[in-house]
Amino acid sequence: MNRKGILFVVSGPSGVGKGTLREKLMETPLDGLIYSISATTRKPRSGEVDGRDYFFSDVKTFESLIAADELLEWALVYNNYYGTPKRFVFNNLEKGIDVLLEIDIQGALKVKSLIPDGVFVFVLPPSLEELGKRLNTRGKDSPTEIERRLACYEDEISYIGNYDYVVVNDNVLEAAEKIRAIIIAERCSAKRL
Repeated sequence: MNRKGILFVVSGPSGVGKGTLREKLMETPLDGLIYSISATTRKPRSGEVDGRDYFFSDVKTFESLIAADELLEWALVYNNYYGTPKRFVFNNLEKGIDVLLEIDIQGALKVKSLIPDGVFVFVLPPSLEELGKRLNTRGKDSPTEIERRLACYEDEISYIGNYDYVVVNDNVLEAAEKIRAIIIAERCSAKRL
């Protein structure tokens, strides 16, 4: 029985551990599930590799992708562009391959308006205090950037009702297994046949 691929979108506030959860999930990937790499104008962080973590580009190149309507979604977040290459996602879904996106809340809402039958998972931290600790310990952002991200938290969680599932990331292994269970359950759903 052939089916169209399912789009799985993992989203949540900055610093909640979306990337860590995606990495843990993809360490033992499910057959027929691929990760869609996002494009960004943000400078690579230490250890990040172009084409593995993100497609890094300059502003002019990114804006040409926007003008050509080659992005499924894009947003200007904390003064950097982020977006999802459209062709990659649609080509794989048509082939029956499930696609995993790990994107911010703005992007997830845009994707939901275009692909409403996708599966949207909102990742929460155990608490705002824990989120602050994580942002500080990961050492990727300046204190000003961390304050800006924390100030957006309440607004960001107000969108939780637009999602199908909520996973609290208080333990990475358990949270990744919950996302894996969501993927398996959605693949078994009668509405997907």
